[in-house]
Amino acid sequence: MVWAAAYAIFFWWFSTGAILYVVSRAEREGRDGYMSAVVMAVPVLFLGCVGVMVSLEDTGLKGAFVGFTSALLIWGWFEMAFLAGIITGPNSYPTPSETQGWERFVRAWGAIAYSEMALVFSAILITLLSLGASNQIAVWTFMVLFFARIFAKLNLYFGVPNINDEFLPRPVRHLTTHFRRAPMNAFFPISVTLLTFALACWIERAVAMPSGSGAETGFVLLAALTALALFEHWMMILPLPDAALWRWLLPSPKQEKYDTKMAAETAPTRGL
Repeated sequence: MVWAAAYAIFFWWFSTGAILYVVSRAEREGRDGYMSAVVMAVPVLFLGCVGVMVSLEDTGLKGAFVGFTSALLIWGWFEMAFLAGIITGPNSYPTPSETQGWERFVRAWGAIAYSEMALVFSAILITLLSLGASNQIAVWTFMVLFFARIFAKLNLYFGVPNINDEFLPRPVRHLTTHFRRAPMNAFFPISVTLLTFALACWIERAVAMPSGSGAETGFVLLAALTALALFEHWMMILPLPDAALWRWLLPSPKQEKYDTKMAAETAPTRGL
């Protein structure tokens, strides 16, 4: 079902671009602008929650698309809240470049702790709501996004050669000091292997389902989303200009470049 895969790819591209656009526009008004953007997007979160509930007992094509889209809407709201600096973590300071070991991990975790805990809570809630339901597409969509995010953040922490940080808004630019550039890390092969295995499972399930059924459509959507997550991981290794997919959507180029080394050297070193 090529059209289902095309829908997943388009929605992933469009929603990512929409979030970047809104957050970029909000940057002009500072903290109030970011807060307003997140609050104004609450109806999107509500729509996603309602959509998940509606999709649970619908095993047709509509149920597959509604469950998939609704999970992405919920995820998108949390992603916007994160990029806007509204739901991040207690540590908002850059990490000095010489920080190593346990202290570096604690600082990195402190930078994203609230966001990760909110996503864990959401994942648990969607899982509980989906227990025994006929349509599990929403929960599986959220889980693909959840684990792909964890894999990506761990790879950025351990070190990869290509780090695309040009779209990070001002409230979360300090996160670049928690990233590490390295030719490779031991976790990268594990993460891409797990994502490849998940992709193979979705494809196998889609092939096994009746043609044109809601189940087939759902597994095609999951396969496309997992393939996109796999693509994003490989972009950490391969020097391809993936940022060009969204750069043209932004209202204007950034007027300043964040100097992470300078920020790290001048940041407070107490606590997190």
